[in-house]
Amino acid sequence: MIPKVILGQGETRRLIAYLFGKGTANEHVDPHLVASWNDFAPDPGRSPHRDPKDVEKQLHTQLDQPVAMLGRRAPKTTVWHCPVRAAPEDPILTDAQWAEIARRIVAAAGIAPTGDTEACRWVAVRHADDHIHIAATLVRQDGRRPKRDHDIRAVQKEARQIEIDYGLRRLKPGDGTAAKRPTSKEVFKARRLGHDATSREILRLRVRRAMAAASTEAEFFALLEATDVKVRPKTEPSGDVTGYSVSLPGDVNKQKEPIWYAGSTLSSDLSLPKIRKHLAITGLEPVNVRPGNPWHQATAATERIPHHLTHGNDGPAQGQIAALGGALALLPLTAPDAARAELERAAVAFERATRSRVAADHASARALRRSVQVIWNDPVRNGDGAGLAMLLDVALTAVAYALHWHRTRQHTQQEAAAEETLVHLHAAYAQIAEPVLVGLVSRAPSLQTKRRYAHHLQQVVPEHADRILNDPAWDALATVLADAETAGHTVTTVLDQALSQRTLDDARSPARALTWRIRRLGERHAPGPRAQAASAGHTTKRPAASPPQDPQARRR
Repeated sequence: MIPKVILGQGETRRLIAYLFGKGTANEHVDPHLVASWNDFAPDPGRSPHRDPKDVEKQLHTQLDQPVAMLGRRAPKTTVWHCPVRAAPEDPILTDAQWAEIARRIVAAAGIAPTGDTEACRWVAVRHADDHIHIAATLVRQDGRRPKRDHDIRAVQKEARQIEIDYGLRRLKPGDGTAAKRPTSKEVFKARRLGHDATSREILRLRVRRAMAAASTEAEFFALLEATDVKVRPKTEPSGDVTGYSVSLPGDVNKQKEPIWYAGSTLSSDLSLPKIRKHLAITGLEPVNVRPGNPWHQATAATERIPHHLTHGNDGPAQGQIAALGGALALLPLTAPDAARAELERAAVAFERATRSRVAADHASARALRRSVQVIWNDPVRNGDGAGLAMLLDVALTAVAYALHWHRTRQHTQQEAAAEETLVHLHAAYAQIAEPVLVGLVSRAPSLQTKRRYAHHLQQVVPEHADRILNDPAWDALATVLADAETAGHTVTTVLDQALSQRTLDDARSPARALTWRIRRLGERHAPGPRAQAASAGHTTKRPAASPPQDPQARRR
């Protein structure tokens, strides 16, 4: 159950007119009161022998009476509005049940404590099966102000208890860092136009992508415009730009004017001051980064995230999670059409996991950000899709560790977001990795060569050898081992390096995990002449088919 507290200034008349009207898309069906401060307030929806407009006037006049009595001493903010919505899968509640829920909400908020006959005046209007609107005026009947300290938090807490008492879907308690939800009006508009997401949600994703891809403020605004987003800077008389608003082409109001959203209303971390702070930190990375395959660099950086989450401080850990969110936001632009929708859903879901009360240290994640920026600027280098597949493989593990990190800190909404992300990432990974693995399997080496590699595995990693050899991805692993060997690498060396990167204990498919690691290692520069000579001497001393030295002895 989702309650949403909204404050207004002297708009009781308009609010009542809206609640008893047809709605912006004729979505208001049979609007009527289910409860009120005195249980006999005039009901425009249940007065068949009177003009509804007259009843509406009578109702808002009665609600405003305590405010009017104060005259000039009345507060500026006088309207308290709280829509309360049930989940789609919840049972349809009766009017009596909604009435009781409304009383509990206004009591928790301090609007009308139970048994307080001098409390604020309020009404609860129902015009759909799944929700009500509570409207109240913020002056008590004795002329005093209501004590509604932390009313948003109190209302959310009461909603969690209502879910338990009525057997409704139980939502996760928040920490105040979630982005603003789309309004009912925005949702109805998106449905009417046949869109899967509201303008607010589309803009939030595009702005977040631009922030992840940009190195400077000028580049940030240029990227927004390049992704079909209109930008309107907020300029002070001094000429300084202190904020910005964004709009989608064709998204207009009744007057055919663009509907603008300030960055801070899309999400608290998308305000211009916070974006500038973010760019100032992440932009410290030197422009001349180490040359190499950016997919490999992004994969290596992502593979280190679990270590940061289990061995580092909370600030850098939160920074790593935020950087992972930025990477997921950009990856759909590099993916094939078949997997793009699932990657979009994963990015949208994980966005909630990137923010908590922990202040993020973004400096620790520059390597991941910079490599993803390079990928975004040159996605063609993905080639056969192996780069994206190997990055998603380690991203799945990183998201799983982010889920655990949030769980241990009781970040329930972020934990749920990471859990949802895994569902979409697994679906995208299957679509992207399967063709690549099939292509590798089609080039599998001879049976004799595979036996030699199997022998190496049993010597180097005996605890996982059986799982690897019985894994459907074993032939793909054998192919990348053969490719690495052809490029001049020693099989035992690349296996040792791949195994030292990270344990296979938490790998769902150890052969697949090794396939991507060795693919990455095998594409590095081949050993130099001295190393090749040493490798050749090693080969002449011990036939390729013979068992290698004990790996522990080799490490010593």
